[in-house]
Amino acid sequence: MSNKTHDDDVAFIKALAELLNDNDLTELQVKRNYGEDDSLNVRVSRRKEVAPQMNAALQAYAPATAAVAPSVAATGTDVSAPSEDPASHPGAVTSPMVGTVYTQAEPGVPAFVSVGDSVAEGDTLLIIEAMKTMNHIPAPRSGTVKRILVEDGAAVEYGAPLMIIE
Repeated sequence: MSNKTHDDDVAFIKALAELLNDNDLTELQVKRNYGEDDSLNVRVSRRKEVAPQMNAALQAYAPATAAVAPSVAATGTDVSAPSEDPASHPGAVTSPMVGTVYTQAEPGVPAFVSVGDSVAEGDTLLIIEAMKTMNHIPAPRSGTVKRILVEDGAAVEYGAPLMIIE
């Protein structure tokens, strides 16, 4: 391979890196054929920062738990919130996917469940929208809704606690 081809390839790779950054891409792969037995395979990739997205999800989740506490007090349910992680509670219902939570079928209608409601196994607790698909989240067991840990319209991560059913 001549030095000219090498310089052209370096310029080509630099152009791909700029294209990657300018278009906010994470990976780009190109194969250039020069002849029958001469080609260049290039894969340019970069790591995206995951931590800021997780921080945003945690910030979206933290106010939701604080906002739910007054409604728990208003219903007369035991207000002494346990100091342990809600996800480790034996009655925790966790998110099976990443998405946006909706506590009601559409705006203006009552929520699927409220604190103090009795639910049967399989009843819809809420909806999680993921990739423009509305996924009904069923109750994994019968019981009473003790705490709702998310707000309508909040973003949730996989495994995030949604509510407590005892």
